[in-house]
Amino acid sequence: MLGLMALIATFSLQAQVSTPQPSPLSKIEQTVGLTNVVIEYSRPSLRGRELYGSLLPYGELWRTGANENTKITFSDDVIIDGKPLKAGTYAVYTKPDKVAWDVIFYTDTDNWGLPKTWDESKVALETKTEVYPNPVSLETFTIYFSDLTNNSAILRFSWGERYASFKINVPTDEIVTKDIERAMNGTTASDYYASAVYYFESGKDINQAKIWIDKCISMTENPAFYQLRKQSLIYAKAGDKKGAIVAAKKSLEAAKVAGNTDYIKMNTASLKEWGAL
Repeated sequence: MLGLMALIATFSLQAQVSTPQPSPLSKIEQTVGLTNVVIEYSRPSLRGRELYGSLLPYGELWRTGANENTKITFSDDVIIDGKPLKAGTYAVYTKPDKVAWDVIFYTDTDNWGLPKTWDESKVALETKTEVYPNPVSLETFTIYFSDLTNNSAILRFSWGERYASFKINVPTDEIVTKDIERAMNGTTASDYYASAVYYFESGKDINQAKIWIDKCISMTENPAFYQLRKQSLIYAKAGDKKGAIVAAKKSLEAAKVAGNTDYIKMNTASLKEWGAL
């Protein structure tokens, strides 16, 4: 009986013991413009092993990590290196090589490593990336985003002394334009302001931005200093210096009342630039 109890205690102890995974799971969530991109992958480390040509044989298909296949999810349709890819979840497979990697987006995402049988009909997209030297050698395989803009990002696979990357373009302008069109059916001052700011900052029709910012100001009982500041900048970009000066002076006075030193400085600098001070 004592022996049986000792055995049960041993199994109970073993069942409660947790140890670190050699290739821990990582999840990255990144918003690019208005598109959500999620990556799930396991991160192997070198641990003294030779990497390229050995741990990663050249020209052979790789799960792009460890354990289960790496997954990437896009909330919207995107463009990968100039090629369209539908919204959804994909397994990411790669073929590392000395000067370039093949990156493959595969519709079957439930594989431990590579699919038992490769099905070419499940390849949603394939692109080839260049390979670049890493500034520092990375012990652990790392996927990360860089060069984020409203419309794009670079996704990098980095390990050891090299990294490969590809560009993701997202439909931000299309989404915002549709939102603006919907908002204009029941427009508020905030809708006009957001639309004007987007057109101004995206280099779109500045005269339309001017119309919208004017509507925002006219619908607002006491326009805020930041709204008037944006109005002045839109007027200036549209070539209406006189209107820009009037708006900047109003913004300056409102900023003084609010005690906002940043906007006092910015408006003062603009008024000096436009010859009004």
